[in-house]
Parts: sequence; structure tokens; C-alpha cells
Amino acid sequence: MNWNATLATLGLGTIAGYVGTKVMEPVSSALYDLEPAAARQQEDAVRPGDPYDIAAKKTAALFGATLSDSQQKMLGQVFHYGLGLGWGVTYPLLRRHTTLGPVAAGLLSGMTMSLLVDEGLTPALGFSAPNAAYPLVTHARGFVAHLAYGLSVAAAAETLVWLGRTAQEYS
Repeated sequence: MNWNATLATLGLGTIAGYVGTKVMEPVSSALYDLEPAAARQQEDAVRPGDPYDIAAKKTAALFGATLSDSQQKMLGQVFHYGLGLGWGVTYPLLRRHTTLGPVAAGLLSGMTMSLLVDEGLTPALGFSAPNAAYPLVTHARGFVAHLAYGLSVAAAAETLVWLGRTAQEYS
């Protein structure tokens, strides 16, 4: 195993995942604001809370711990960013082990995160209401926001690779 390549992939993906998460947040918020009022009301009515906060509470309960509201929010943010940073590694893995270009690999990374995590694991683990409870526009917003995540991860990773190559040329 090439440890340098493995560490580079992990580091690159983690940094790019952070960028993707920071881009996805305002994209999702802006799309939410564009939704019809009736869809927002339906979503808000069925949504049991922030999925990351629910994940934090349920995870703590597995270990017999009870979290204060502030601890739950903090751990929820750790889950939120941890997922974004961790999933960012899918992009350099796709680039390294497939023939996909940056746009395709970015879109695939975002799409798989949306489908596997948001549409699959989150409701299956009880971190959200069942998928059928939400209006279609909620699912569309999440999907598009995750595509923005994937494209942002791609842009960040490709920029970092380019900067690294450029730095090597001048050293």
C-alpha cells in the first residue's frame, strides 16, 4: 500500500469535504426559501427536528448518556461536519480509481451522498420522518444541494492538486 497516496487522498478529501459542506449550507437555505409556502409548512410539520441533533441524541443514548440541549447541538454539528468531511474522500477515490473527470466524479459523489445518506440512512435510522412524509420539493432540494456539495468538493480538490503541482514546479 502506498501510504503517501492514501494520506494525500484522505487529506485532500477531508479539506474538499469541508469546502463542499460550507457551500452546500447556503445553497440548501436559498432553495428552501424558493419553495412554495405550502411545501415548507408540510416539511416543517413532519420534520421531527434537525437530523444531526437527533443523531447526536440517539447516539449518546446508545452509550447511556443524556445530553443537554447545547451538548446535543454541538455533537450534532460534529456529526454534520464529520459527515461532510468524511464523504469528501469519495471524490479523490473516484478520481484515482476510475476514468471519471472532475465534473462527473463531483456529481456522482454528491448524488450518492444524497441517495445513500439523506434518502436512505437518515430516515431508516429515525433521524428524520419517513421519506413519504415530505413533499417532493424537499427531496429535490436535498438532491440539488448535494450536487452543489459534490461540485464544490471537486473544485476544491482539483484546485488543491493544481496548487500542489504548481508549488512543486517552483521548488
